[in-house]
Amino acid sequence: MNTVQGTNVVVTGAGGGIGAALARRFAAEGARVVVNDIDPGRTKAVADEIGGIPVAGDASAIVEEARDALGGTVDVYCANAGLASPGDAFAGEEVWAAAWDVNVMAHVRAARTLLPGWLERGSGRFVSTVSAAGLLTMVGAAPYSVSKHGAYAFAEWLSLTYRHRGLKVHAICPQGVRTDMLTAAGSAGELVLAPTAIEPEDVADALFAGIEADRFLILPHPEVAGYYRARATDPERWLSNMSHIQQKWEGTER
Repeated sequence: MNTVQGTNVVVTGAGGGIGAALARRFAAEGARVVVNDIDPGRTKAVADEIGGIPVAGDASAIVEEARDALGGTVDVYCANAGLASPGDAFAGEEVWAAAWDVNVMAHVRAARTLLPGWLERGSGRFVSTVSAAGLLTMVGAAPYSVSKHGAYAFAEWLSLTYRHRGLKVHAICPQGVRTDMLTAAGSAGELVLAPTAIEPEDVADALFAGIEADRFLILPHPEVAGYYRARATDPERWLSNMSHIQQKWEGTER
């Protein structure tokens, strides 16, 4: 793909799952890729595999280091690192704070660092791995659902604010993907996500199709568009249907 060939790319949370699939795909398309993950061993393994540059550490804190490793320029930033954060409204303050920090503020901090250069030159690409939970919701995971709504809102705001100045933004919103995060979702994930789960490589394919078509919203599960439409046009029915899923998960459905 000529769009990304020769570009400098950063992928956070790339030690496995969706992030590793994105890093592999960008590298295969001729990009120079910084691989970031909080786990140094996983970071190095993926970087070595694709001929990338390993930069381990917290996704919020490595943006400048990653940019320096690429010679001072980042063309594409994939804000992919995420925290599953199960729990209800009674989840501890630390759970809520961690979800907000990783799933939203890491994106904000990256944008703060990269936007001045992108806007000055009139080009840049910000890819946010949001999840369908950011468009809909996820039973059993209040901190995750709320923070992913925030991630989607920030990506949307970036796009409408800066698209006329050359910034391309993509929000990836898959349902279940066969990764460690799906496993961590436990019984809720088994009920809601596992039946239609796809491979991480399918998410990468969907992103590249979206880049080719210049689309903001990337739906690796196309059926999510229908759910999103139903949520917007008939919220009472949608909430009732989701409540039935919640009751089924609890084992209280009648």
